[in-house]
Amino acid sequence: DVPDQKYLCSNCNNILKKALQTLCGHRYCSACLSWIVRNNKNAICQKCKEEDPSTLSEGSLLAEERAFGDAAINKEISELKVHCVTLGCSWSGIMKNFEEHQSLCEYALIPCHTGCGHMVMRKKLADHLENGCVNNVTMCQKCKRSLSSSEYQAGWRRKPEPCECSPSTFLFSENCSTPLINKDGCRFSEVGCSFRGSKEKIKEHEKTAVGAHMLLLLQHIKQLKASLCTAAKAPNGSIPQSELNVNENKLHVFENIVAVLNKEVETSNLEITAFRRQSELDQNIIRGLELKIAELHRCLMQKDAGLSSLHKSLLFSEQASYDGVFLWKITDVGRKLQDSVTGRTVSLYSPAFYTAKYGYKVCLRVYLNGDGTGKGTHVSLFFVVMRGDYDALLPWPFRHKVTFMLLDQNNREHIIDAFRPDLTSASFQRPVNDMNVASGCPMFLPLSKLQSPKYAYVKEDTLFLKCIIE
Repeated sequence: DVPDQKYLCSNCNNILKKALQTLCGHRYCSACLSWIVRNNKNAICQKCKEEDPSTLSEGSLLAEERAFGDAAINKEISELKVHCVTLGCSWSGIMKNFEEHQSLCEYALIPCHTGCGHMVMRKKLADHLENGCVNNVTMCQKCKRSLSSSEYQAGWRRKPEPCECSPSTFLFSENCSTPLINKDGCRFSEVGCSFRGSKEKIKEHEKTAVGAHMLLLLQHIKQLKASLCTAAKAPNGSIPQSELNVNENKLHVFENIVAVLNKEVETSNLEITAFRRQSELDQNIIRGLELKIAELHRCLMQKDAGLSSLHKSLLFSEQASYDGVFLWKITDVGRKLQDSVTGRTVSLYSPAFYTAKYGYKVCLRVYLNGDGTGKGTHVSLFFVVMRGDYDALLPWPFRHKVTFMLLDQNNREHIIDAFRPDLTSASFQRPVNDMNVASGCPMFLPLSKLQSPKYAYVKEDTLFLKCIIE
């Protein structure tokens, strides 16, 4: 299915993998967020920048410890319907089963594990190894020739007697004329191992079951010795000499296998012990580094928070007005109007400004797609009284006349509206929260007039709103 936007990473724009949600509400792949933070100092959320740079806040600062796993979206993604795009494969299912399919897809191209450099279809790997792989060769211990897999097997079929090739490489059938190759079962099935499974599972089993295989081989050798002893005690050669020779050869082969396995086990044990010691040392080093990194992260977060606060103060100082006259420049009008229509960002707040140096702190709030009676038909413009540092010294309620202006950028016909505060309204009493309820003009300007080519209220995707407080 075509995925919804909410399932896509804010960085790579692909389906989210191990989705993390940041404090600003956007989602990233775990690996993408880690990469961004690692390669960018004081990284800011790109989506926040794209949507509205004027609303950037401390929450837009990206850090792994400030993001949390989005279990709900991960569960939804795991149920998405998908299909395999590998040529020839008709598999389809849900996302949570896709990775398992990828590891088993018979039509997928994989590199030959012998290092010959060929990419082969997974289901044709066995044919490639048998007939085409230049690296899949065996050295005959008698003639010292390097033979391909198919040549070697053909040679075995021709030889009337057992070959003495490396016992660590092959196990043999009863008559010792061909190598025992069982695609469905363990190679040690000849001596009693009953494990069966896929090629991958058989490889894993043979790596982990060395001890069990050795016990089976020892038991088999004891049985062979017992049969040889019985044959030796038989009267007047009742067991043919040829059969005794075969048994002796088989015994010799199995003894060699046990010797090889013993050496492999000893080597593996030494390597495991060394790896464990090194792992403990590495873990101690890693723990120490993690503590240092955590401390550095804390220091960086404190510095970042300080820088963010200074940045906000600087922006505020640059944009603040202290004479009751404020000019608000709004860019990307088309996109912001569309966001208002879809409900993504229904309104915009202006930076704060003041009626005087130590006067009332106020701001504007605009709904580009309207609010209340003007929703969907008009631009709505409101005035907001904010909590300020000097409210205790100011007279309340707020009673100054407020004038709104939308400037015609051709200086022909400005839109002007004004009102005097309703002194009984909570909007103009001394604020007890950060800001009071907005009050103003829900039908400030018809949308048709805003978008009309006859006027220049929007020019180069920018408009200007002016507020005058008398």
